[in-house]
Amino acid sequence: MKLDLRTKLSQEVLIGDGAMGTYLYHLGFPVGISFEEFNLIQPYVITEVHRQYIQAGANLLETNTFSANYFKLSKFGLEDKVNEINRAAVRLARQAAANANQDIYIAGAVGSIRGGKRIDLTAKELGLYYEQQMSALLLEQVDALLLETFYDLDEIRIALKKARLLTDIPVICQFAVDQVGRTLDGYSIDEAYQILAQEGADVLGFNCHSGPKGIMSVLERLQEPPQVPYSIFPNAGLADYIDGEYVYGATPQYFGDTALEFVEYGVRLIGGCCGTTPEHIAKIAQKLNGYDPIPLSKIQEKFKLQKEKEQEKQKEDELAQASATSIEIRNEASSSCACGGHGDGPDHGHYDHRTLVDLVKERHTIIVELDPPRDLNIGKFMAGASALKDAGVDAVTLADNSLAVTRMSNMALGHLVQAQTGIRPIVHIACRDRNLIGTQSHMMGFDALGIHHVLAVTGDPARFGDLPGASSVYDMTSFEMIRMIKQLNEGIGFSGNPLKQNAKFVVGTAFNPNVKHLDKAVQRLEKKIAAGADYVMTQPVYDVKLIEQIKIATAHLNIPVFIGIMPLASGKNAEYLHNEVPGIQLSDQIRHRMSGLQGEVGRQVGIDIAKELLDVAIQHFKGIYLITPFMFYEMNVVLTKYIEEKVGRSVADKRLKV
Repeated sequence: MKLDLRTKLSQEVLIGDGAMGTYLYHLGFPVGISFEEFNLIQPYVITEVHRQYIQAGANLLETNTFSANYFKLSKFGLEDKVNEINRAAVRLARQAAANANQDIYIAGAVGSIRGGKRIDLTAKELGLYYEQQMSALLLEQVDALLLETFYDLDEIRIALKKARLLTDIPVICQFAVDQVGRTLDGYSIDEAYQILAQEGADVLGFNCHSGPKGIMSVLERLQEPPQVPYSIFPNAGLADYIDGEYVYGATPQYFGDTALEFVEYGVRLIGGCCGTTPEHIAKIAQKLNGYDPIPLSKIQEKFKLQKEKEQEKQKEDELAQASATSIEIRNEASSSCACGGHGDGPDHGHYDHRTLVDLVKERHTIIVELDPPRDLNIGKFMAGASALKDAGVDAVTLADNSLAVTRMSNMALGHLVQAQTGIRPIVHIACRDRNLIGTQSHMMGFDALGIHHVLAVTGDPARFGDLPGASSVYDMTSFEMIRMIKQLNEGIGFSGNPLKQNAKFVVGTAFNPNVKHLDKAVQRLEKKIAAGADYVMTQPVYDVKLIEQIKIATAHLNIPVFIGIMPLASGKNAEYLHNEVPGIQLSDQIRHRMSGLQGEVGRQVGIDIAKELLDVAIQHFKGIYLITPFMFYEMNVVLTKYIEEKVGRSVADKRLKV
């Protein structure tokens, strides 16, 4: 007789299935249709996917009902088929499980209706929609209800309340959150979990939005030990948007390797979400085969020790923050600075007013990326910019909400950096966030502030950021954005109207050399140059041979290339970058050197590796692009000074008089 799911999870780790929607897309079915309708019109397809996951090792299946509620189905004219679609989904999952040689649990999947968006639905309406869907699933006697991909506590409480009124079977509650670890309505995960456990949740966890390391980072910051089992269904890393398609990079082997880490935190149900396949689930099952889970009581003891260490670390961080905020931010500096109009920065002689394209033709030129803060405190950012300027950096580059995570405006920070430190800003402009009107307005603002070095990028899709309900605009491609910005330099607006004077933008473009076919990537780069790009900034490179290959492959280009180098901060940082961040690949040798390292030791080895890469990079490229991990700008201060010593140039030599 099959054990109750609660009992089963107290005894062993269950393997969940992987993605349904993205896997169907992977199999060739188009987007823009209702995959839930397949339960009725192509049932054999859904049964086959379930069967593949069981064969891979899954012993818990989610029904194909993530969006099978009245509100979501109404978009396809299927609102009158809620009952039929949900009941059919359970029967298909049971049919696939019928021939398995083990007990297979069927969880009725219930997805968030809001999905992180500000949908105009009342709590009463949400409750009615959830009740309708759950009632249909319960009629087919599912083993559990799985509430997944919820972004705010308010909505999941509505769903949980309805579930508890309808049934006493196990209920699994899963959030989709970013690495900050807060719901969209402002609750910490600790607070949210405590409330949900009190209101009847049997299992708590995460799915979607992040890959394994992203979810792991949230688990590591929880301040309370697990009172109930956890469930984890990560994405296959962060999705990359390539040629109109979402591509996920985390490998099945990586999923298997991280499975053991999760169970040490109290995870008793592990599966996969977007981008995962039966191969991912198979690797998880192989790793956990025969695994005897640690009792929750033991994990609770471990958490208490971990919390004490975190409190010590927090004290250290507070001291560092206090030091950073001691730098005075004077508004008077920006108002009195003569950097408006068409100057390229304050007229203090802090840097050569020639473009970086001119400078890099003469000498080694260093630019460093600093991420704008996610909050309103700019103290550490300004301290970093000031320290980098003192070290001799030629420019600081500011991303435009990278990874679709909301950060402070790089226009505002770029102006402050330019006015208050005298260092040249390079601002990124993403196609994702602004339509044609907003983009031209944005560029006109940069021109008025005297910020003329920009980098045109596509931008990571909004659905994978911290505000998944936001729209990805993509009115233009990065190619088109380059052309249109250069059109402003001719004194012509996007609409063709005259602007009465010419802008002076120097436009950069991004280049990812971490690809299988470097020649094809270079061909794409050539098109960007034809569109008007003035310089190139590459993704970080971690292979000296690849640096040499890039030099050969780009030698014919008539614009400078700034080769990207990002020092690694820890072993976990290395694995996260390699497996979950699009466009970054680490060599096996470097991953081995960083394995298990953390803290100061990890950062020092990361610096050592970066120096070895720089030894080769400065032989082949005069443009060096250093990327700062986790705002550890001190690491790039060290590397900047190292470059200065290697090329025999002092800070004083760099700062040519205007």
